[in-house]
Amino acid sequence: MLSLTCKTAIKAVIYLAIKYKSGEKAGIKNIAAYINASEHSVGKILQSLVKESVINSTKGPTGGFYLTLKQHNQPIINVIYAIDGKQTFEECGLGLSKCSSTHPCPMHHSYKVIRDQFKDICRNNKVCDLCETVEEGIAYLMG
Repeated sequence: MLSLTCKTAIKAVIYLAIKYKSGEKAGIKNIAAYINASEHSVGKILQSLVKESVINSTKGPTGGFYLTLKQHNQPIINVIYAIDGKQTFEECGLGLSKCSSTHPCPMHHSYKVIRDQFKDICRNNKVCDLCETVEEGIAYLMG
């Protein structure tokens, strides 16, 4: 359902949320190393997230990427919309372009239930919620 780019973006935003409490800004190298992703990919993803106001950045020797309070408390669905778009939660499970309730693919009805539940999870879970489990050692960003 989510692209690899979107999954990487979510991990990067969670990493920035961890840094939020200390007021620290993070550079591309640190983020990429922490989430085990290429610096090039992370750099492009972060630029997209800044453009969509999901995260912020500043340039210069004390620059880097960071979250504001509002961004720290935003639902994770904002990251998904910024990277994969709003159509993510409308797409067919088999990738058909004309799948709908009136013209369903073989998986439509089952997949729609799961897709809608996942959308609710992404709407109801804030960036700060996901960050807490990582900080507590209950969840991890690297496998």
